[in-house]
Amino acid sequence: MRLNLREIIHTPGASLPFAFQMDLSDLEFNGQRPAAHPIEVEGVVKNTAGALVLEGKASTVLDLTCDRCGKPFSQTQKVSLDTLLATELAEEESEGEIYLLDGEEADLDEVARTAFILGMDTKHLCSEDCKGLCAKCGANLNEGPCGCKPEVDPRLAGLAKLLEQPEE
Repeated sequence: MRLNLREIIHTPGASLPFAFQMDLSDLEFNGQRPAAHPIEVEGVVKNTAGALVLEGKASTVLDLTCDRCGKPFSQTQKVSLDTLLATELAEEESEGEIYLLDGEEADLDEVARTAFILGMDTKHLCSEDCKGLCAKCGANLNEGPCGCKPEVDPRLAGLAKLLEQPEE
């Protein structure tokens, strides 16, 4: 979505709200396409003392697979949009995120897409205390313990043999 800022670009204190849906179903993360639902983007661009500040949020429900147990689950993803818009950059290197306007228009798709991608978690867990899968038999440990014997650390194997011997 392109937002024309002509009305507020030279008017300190003015603001322009926006709202749109964005489709990121083509994005692939680790072989999956989690953003199957539309992303709702809303916010406002404010002219604050001559600086154009974009504030808003992007939210959707992601369809994910747990990285520990492999169980599919859904999770709400909310990302805040907070950036500056400028007609030109004084220096090539800038401290914060500054997006250049194309004439008097801002490309909100680019701003929201970049913020949403950078806001994605690198690890997805179905719950904070997910126990994952057994390394030996592959059983889901969230459903209960498996029948595997725990492996003995080879450095402690001598002590384990002492514990297995019957008392005299």
